[in-house]
Amino acid sequence: MSKKGFFTTNLHSDRKSNPEHGVLHKAVHPSVAYGYDDARELAAVFQGKKAGYSYGRQLNPTVIALQNRITKMEDGLDTVAFATGMAAIASTFLSLLRAGDHIVSSAFLFGNTNSFFGTLQNFGIDVSFVDATDAANVESALTDKTRLVFVETIANPVTQIADLEAIGKLCNDRGLIYCVDNTMTSPHLFLPKSVGATLIVNSLTKYIGGHGNALGGSITDCGNYDWSRFDNIYDTYKKGDPTSWGITQIKKKGLRDMGASLGPEAAHHLAVGSETLPLRLDRSCANAQRLAEFCNQHKNVNATYYPGLDSHPQHERASRLFKSYGAIFSIDLVAGVDCFDVLNRMETVVSSSNLGDTRTLAIPVAHTIYFEMGPERRASMGIADSMIRFSVGIEDIDDLLSDFEAALER
Repeated sequence: MSKKGFFTTNLHSDRKSNPEHGVLHKAVHPSVAYGYDDARELAAVFQGKKAGYSYGRQLNPTVIALQNRITKMEDGLDTVAFATGMAAIASTFLSLLRAGDHIVSSAFLFGNTNSFFGTLQNFGIDVSFVDATDAANVESALTDKTRLVFVETIANPVTQIADLEAIGKLCNDRGLIYCVDNTMTSPHLFLPKSVGATLIVNSLTKYIGGHGNALGGSITDCGNYDWSRFDNIYDTYKKGDPTSWGITQIKKKGLRDMGASLGPEAAHHLAVGSETLPLRLDRSCANAQRLAEFCNQHKNVNATYYPGLDSHPQHERASRLFKSYGAIFSIDLVAGVDCFDVLNRMETVVSSSNLGDTRTLAIPVAHTIYFEMGPERRASMGIADSMIRFSVGIEDIDDLLSDFEAALER
């Protein structure tokens, strides 16, 4: 059978796995326990000798169906879902890294990821933050203890785009794990596997779920890394094809031991929401382009940060790699224009900290999600006190433009 397109494959994902009673969506299975008539069969499941379900913290049919969807979206080997995107990152790093290891990370990071990397440093795992828009900076930071390189596709909130291709080649040449957070692009706009990613992070809460009604995160192994060359795999998980050793350890030491399990109800919401990902994101990206162009010409806007603008430093890179330029952008206001006043004058745009919703959301960045970083670190990331970040939704563009015009003109 010929390979189907992204939209078709995702829409029919549950149906093709032959769910019970012929339903088109995998049912919500809330049960925590699974019973076996033969206790030997239960033991075989626990020991990995037979496929099956043992306990709800580790396996759930509804969650497995969502994981299979994400794996197909990312063209990967396997996926593990977690309760949130941060749970996915934290559980993965804590299960793969050990004291004395070193990672290189983009300095342009989501605030909570930055905070977690500070926690890793307290555990004896060294982290070097670099400007990842140039792979040379990543290479300069490598040491003989480096195990992993971490980047985001489009940085939040200033929209820097990492040197994804060159970093992928560098990691491949050095035998390093290349972990790419694909949340801001989603697999609809970009496949990190195409640049040699080992592991892909998605905050399912954002564009994949898309409706602001469920939390979730995932890690996808692309299947292109030989884990036999990675020193931190426990002997217990060195069974069969080495390609699967990493994701197995993430399941066992990350999901099982740390317990950040995704619930079946949330998994169902995320799976159903994912079916309209291409429709939602295409419209949001088109709206973001129009709004960014409007702001870029406005007298009360000092700077506009959006990869779709010709003036963006990585515009050419974004044009080459991504299907579209994403649905977030940020602005710096001119001196004397208060970001809180602008936000409070908006009627359609909602002041909120989420991303990837169907609604357009906005937030004063320095005073909220990046406040704990302090002024020095914010300045190094290009975050001004007047900055507003927008996550653009699917509203009528004329209504959004009117809202922006009224808020910025008064």
